[in-house]
Amino acid sequence: MKKLVLNLLALMMLLAAIGCSSDKSEPAAAGGDSAAKPKSMVAEEADPMTNKGIGPITTVELGASVDQAMADKGKAVYEAKCMACHKPTEKFIGPAPKGILERRSPEWVMNMILNPQVMVKEDPIAKKLLMEFNGSPMANQNLTQDEARQVLEYFRTL
Repeated sequence: MKKLVLNLLALMMLLAAIGCSSDKSEPAAAGGDSAAKPKSMVAEEADPMTNKGIGPITTVELGASVDQAMADKGKAVYEAKCMACHKPTEKFIGPAPKGILERRSPEWVMNMILNPQVMVKEDPIAKKLLMEFNGSPMANQNLTQDEARQVLEYFRTL
């Protein structure tokens, strides 16, 4: 019994020490807000539209209007290889692609399609999505760059 009490006391002291430690180098937020964001969150809040991801795609040129023939091919690829985990307009096993180009750069989207294993290991946005979707990593469907571009064009129609 005495040993249990001592172990509980040690655990409580450890938890108290962890809970009380904080980074004193950051000033409090303006207006007296004591809930200042930690440094790690500041990096994640960078504009996701400037993040091109990690992979072979460095530049994507989107036309002023949707290339419907390309989008139709992309829809067929999406239905064959992506629909098991991604529903076009709602969360499922993975995120819905509707509006993705308002949240991510085209290069990021294509690199996620083409290089998902590296993206979830090294890209901060992909890491966050992996956790948001219960650690379910995106399967590499081994699409070609042309197929990934077609899928991207299809996403523009959603």
